Order: sequence, then C-alpha cells, then structure tokens
Amino acid sequence: MFKAILFDVDGVLVLSEPFIAEAGALMFGELYGVRVDPAEFTPFIGTGEARYLGGVAEARGIEIDLPLAKRRIYELYFKCIRGRMAAVPGAISLVRSLRAAGIRAATATSADRVKLDANLEAVGLLEKDFDALVCGNDVSRKKPFPDIYLEAAKRLGVEPKDCLVIEDAPEGLRAGAAAGCLCIGLSTTFPAEILLEAGASRVLPDLSGGLAALRP
Repeated sequence: MFKAILFDVDGVLVLSEPFIAEAGALMFGELYGVRVDPAEFTPFIGTGEARYLGGVAEARGIEIDLPLAKRRIYELYFKCIRGRMAAVPGAISLVRSLRAAGIRAATATSADRVKLDANLEAVGLLEKDFDALVCGNDVSRKKPFPDIYLEAAKRLGVEPKDCLVIEDAPEGLRAGAAAGCLCIGLSTTFPAEILLEAGASRVLPDLSGGLAALRP
C-alpha cells in the first residue's frame, strides 16, 4: 500500500491543458507573427514551459527570447483560465480526504510556481491541502527526468517505492517510473494506450472514484 500520492497538476488536478496551448498559440502570434496550432504543443506536455515553448520554437525554426516568452504566456494563460477552468472530477475531494486516511500528498509539476499557484487558486485548492508543493522551480531537470518526483518524496519523508504518482502525460509517467514510484495514468489529455506504453500500471478517466479507485 502506498504511503503518499504525488500529483502532477495540469490534467490531473485541473483541466488546464487546452488553456496553456491556447495561450502559447496567442503568444507566438503576438510576439513572433507566427500562426501555431495548439496541437503543436502536445509532444511537450508535462515538460515545463521552457521546453513547452522551446520545443515548438525549434520545430518551427524560431529563435525566441525565453524569459520574455514565458512571461507573456503566463499573462495570457491567467486571462484564458479566468472563470473557465475546472478541476478534474473528484480531484478536490480526493486531495482533502487523504489526511484523514493517513496518506501524505504533494504536487509534483514541471510548471513554474506562479502557474502552480494560479491553477490551485482557480479551482479552490489551498497550499494547506498538501503536505508539500513541488514545482519546476525546485529542480534543474524537468520531466521525463525523475528529479521532481524524487524531491517530492524526499520532502514528504517517504521512499519513492511507497509513493503513487498520478499523471496525465507520457513524459510524466516516465519520470515517475524512473523515480521508482507506482504510476497511474489519467486519460484527460492522452488516450489510455499511450499512457500504458509510457509506464502507467493502469489508466482511469478521472479521480471521481476517490481513494478506493487508486488502491491496488
């Protein structure tokens, strides 16, 4: 039985992936005059905004000012999610049920802290709902490297093998598996077969089944 749950955030706690892609497309059009289809960001989901933007820029042969691009995509993202973003079904009740069950909880997202805070605030989750908040600012190597999950386990005082990772993206599942964690996929962003190939032990549509649905 796992002792802690390590939550990716985008696509796991909040249904945010369409909004960051929308903001990215707007940013490329505004700053670089390039029309980017939101689907072009899909291969880079879960890897943090630097790679998310940089990967599309490389594919398009565009040299971007990364600090400027990140600053602008966040400004656009915060506008995009205002009054529009929802929590993944079951996510809020699950997070708030864990303490009573004796299970520790942490976020483990490649996104910067400013985006993590905005995501949680948008759906009414609070820092105190978690035992630790770990994000892309806390590690030098983002997913698919295991660093974020190793750091989250360390902060919780739990061995990685005793942690359950919940992910919506292949790169995140690879990171969780590399850290030595059990991984469950959510098919909120990618189809189940892709998540299973990336290392998910099984795939759920959302978190509406609560803790019972996560147990082995």
